[in-house]
Amino acid sequence: MKSYRKELYFNLPTRRAYVNITSQVQQCINESGVKEGLVLVNAMNITASVFVNDDESGLHQDFEKWLENLAPEKPHNQYNHNGYEDNADAHLKRQIMGREVVAAVTNGKLDFGTWEQIFYGEYDGKREKRVLVKIIGE
Repeated sequence: MKSYRKELYFNLPTRRAYVNITSQVQQCINESGVKEGLVLVNAMNITASVFVNDDESGLHQDFEKWLENLAPEKPHNQYNHNGYEDNADAHLKRQIMGREVVAAVTNGKLDFGTWEQIFYGEYDGKREKRVLVKIIGE
């Protein structure tokens, strides 16, 4: 069995954003040589997420509105966590959107349904963060 590991780095200029990383994950699969197996894509920071959904700008705006209703950024003093930092909302948004994606690799390609794409979700940006891509298989 083969094993492959790579880190992807992000430093987004805004506090919140969504980045389609499907092609970067597929490139990792290509580099790994794995034809049949699994890929784990894991946000390595507690205020970021990785998830699967449709790449449609209206949907991304809906995510933003929905998450902001569930865990509004301001006022910062509404959260016990906030003191030294002001990112409690980012922790909560990450909890909702999830930490990782595990996907099948078939014939060397992501084995996805129609419209499925992998996204990096940023909830406390403006600094470098990383995503782990781990692939195992034959």
